[in-house]
Parts: sequence; C-alpha cells; structure tokens
Amino acid sequence: MAVAIRLRRMGAKKRPMYRFVATDSRMPRDGRFIEILGHYNPIERPAKVMVKEEKVYYWLKQGAVPSDTVKSLFRQIGLLRKWEMVQKGEDVSQIVLTTQLKERTKKKKKKAKKAEAGPPVAAAEVKEPEKKKAKAEEPEASIKAEEPKEEKKKSEES
Repeated sequence: MAVAIRLRRMGAKKRPMYRFVATDSRMPRDGRFIEILGHYNPIERPAKVMVKEEKVYYWLKQGAVPSDTVKSLFRQIGLLRKWEMVQKGEDVSQIVLTTQLKERTKKKKKKAKKAEAGPPVAAAEVKEPEKKKAKAEEPEASIKAEEPKEEKKKSEES
C-alpha cells in the first residue's frame, strides 16, 4: 500500500479549508484516509497552517510521499528543511515552524500598462487610412476580374 500525504478539501462552497491527511494513494481526494496530520486555511489573511509534526515525521519515515502542493506548503512553513536536518542527524532544536504563510504580491493588470503606454486613439487613426486604401484597391481588382469574362464571351461568339 503506497501512502500519500495530500490535502483533503473541507468547508463550504467558495470557502475552502483543507486537512493534511495520510491516505492510500489509490483513494480519491476527499475519500477515506488513514490519519489527519494538520489543517490549512487559505481564506484567512495571511493563510494559516497547523501541522502535527510528529505524525508527519512518522509518515515520512514510513515512506509516505507528499503531493506537490503539500510539499510546497511544507517548504513554506519550514517543515521540509527541518525534516532534511533530522535525516542528516543535525540539531533541529532551534528551528521553529511558522504557522502563517507569506502573502504573495499581486500582479498588476495589463490594462494599467496599456494606459501608461499611450492613448489607443493614435493606433486607431493609423489603421483607418490603411482600410481606405484597401477599399480603393478592391473595386479595381473586381473590374479587372470582370474583363476576362467579357473577352471569353466575345471569343465564343465568333
């Protein structure tokens, strides 16, 4: 039986809260699990994480594989670094895990960048003359296309 440490979704619609659980890797996301290892609440600002270290270390020793998301969260709170030090036999008494995650900075919207670049009116003015030129060229092309048809009819009549 392959054991995985993953997140189990809890909470109401549009208000997720997760549990860290040790589960059989064949089970579904919110299915049966072996043991609860902690909680993660992304809705709170800053997001809060509560982990039972001893239980996580026990399952990691047993060969449990954390999912990518769980691994990322463990790295952010310092649990993975502490686990690696425990494996090497180093002193971990000074390392304290954080319970709050750092807030990510929000990216600026693209609309704000376009407004800074300059007014879009100048671009629209450039496009209009090109359209007028294209329209002026189209009737000439249609006249040229009609001429060969008339010539064919005349040659057929003779």
